[in-house]
Amino acid sequence: MQTFSEFHPLLQALLAGTFTWAVTAVGAVLVFFTREFNRKVLDGMQGFASGVMIAASYWSLLSPAVEMAEADGTRGWIPASIGFLAGGVFLFVCDKLLPHLRQGIGFRTEGISTNWNRTVLLVLAITLHNIPEGMAVGVAFGAVTEGYPSATLPAAMALAFGIGLQNFPEGLAISLPLRREGVPVAKCFWYGQASALVEPAAAVLGAAAVFLARPLLPYAMSFAAGAMIYVVVDELIPDSHRSENHDFATLSTLAGFAVMMLLDVAFG
Repeated sequence: MQTFSEFHPLLQALLAGTFTWAVTAVGAVLVFFTREFNRKVLDGMQGFASGVMIAASYWSLLSPAVEMAEADGTRGWIPASIGFLAGGVFLFVCDKLLPHLRQGIGFRTEGISTNWNRTVLLVLAITLHNIPEGMAVGVAFGAVTEGYPSATLPAAMALAFGIGLQNFPEGLAISLPLRREGVPVAKCFWYGQASALVEPAAAVLGAAAVFLARPLLPYAMSFAAGAMIYVVVDELIPDSHRSENHDFATLSTLAGFAVMMLLDVAFG
């Protein structure tokens, strides 16, 4: 029987992306048991997710990207800067163009005007921000095959585990608001988990991109980092500070960063 390390990198990426989707689905399952969730806990979870994504962006993506570029004879800051900014700008443009529902105090529609219903817009909001997470996982597994010292299978697995941890509240973030609006509970769960279905596909695409264009690997890793930081700054941290739990959310962010840093440094 094959071990995980013996699987083809594309299959590894697919399995890792499926894991991150599954954790989102576990979060969405809670909608079967409750209509409300403690706001302080949710803010803490979003803060924790922010810390995980910030740490993953540096330890799992940007730092290895710099090392890989330098190993290939390129100034490390060039692909890191270009890729990072491109990732953030890409998600900024998507936010402005693609219609989706933004959570906050109430809801507001962002992107181009559309007559799509609120449920679809809410799912699209989370789906849009899951794409860079899936891509980051895929790129990490694809990089392992290139033989860089900073790209190891344990490090890629640690990244997938960290992304999975911070995906848990995303399932809740969709399913609970829908249930409060009277949507049938089974549909609430379906929409909650569906927002992360893009992650396995994005993971496979990220890994495949590494095989097709090895010199683009540092750019791809930095691109994923920039997109994830955009999500943190634009949504996760502001949303976790909208209530009176900002101190708890901030401490949770530090905890999330420390956990992801530990995972990456210990297993990388």
